[in-house]
Amino acid sequence: MADFNQILMPGDVDAGIINVVNEIPEGSCHKIEWNRKVAAFQLDRVEPAIFAKPTNYGFIPQTLDEDGDELDVLLITRQPLATGVFLEAKVIGVMKFVDDGEVDDKIVCVPADDRDTGNAYNSLADLPANLIKQIEFHFNNYKALKKPGSTKVTHWGDVEEAKEVIRESIKRWNER
Repeated sequence: MADFNQILMPGDVDAGIINVVNEIPEGSCHKIEWNRKVAAFQLDRVEPAIFAKPTNYGFIPQTLDEDGDELDVLLITRQPLATGVFLEAKVIGVMKFVDDGEVDDKIVCVPADDRDTGNAYNSLADLPANLIKQIEFHFNNYKALKKPGSTKVTHWGDVEEAKEVIRESIKRWNER
């Protein structure tokens, strides 16, 4: 398997187009994570079925969030993407998130070339309001059975705020 942090750059952040590696398909209860030490995907845990991922879930190569992991991405597609698929994605916002007291932000993206929607999603305001509510509910509650109150969506940010989070994560990667 290729080491995504070696073969892919983060992308053109200023243009809002980034590279994303998918870890978890939408609808999956498997918490699959990229293990950078061995350059492979690893099953971290199995979540309860009621907490299946509401979107595809991946990361931006060559980034580090404040929690020490690659910067997470919530990737909106009509159908689930398989683990290990990578693509160019358009940044449409950020979900500011705290997990066990650590910043663990999620960049919200769509495929850069989405002919199914006619590239209709350019900001969070373009997404169905109910989808935003479902995502927020998921992340506020997915650890409730084991660690109640340990996760919190603090707010949703626009494309520019998302780009700044990405830039900071690239800087952290480069300074590691």
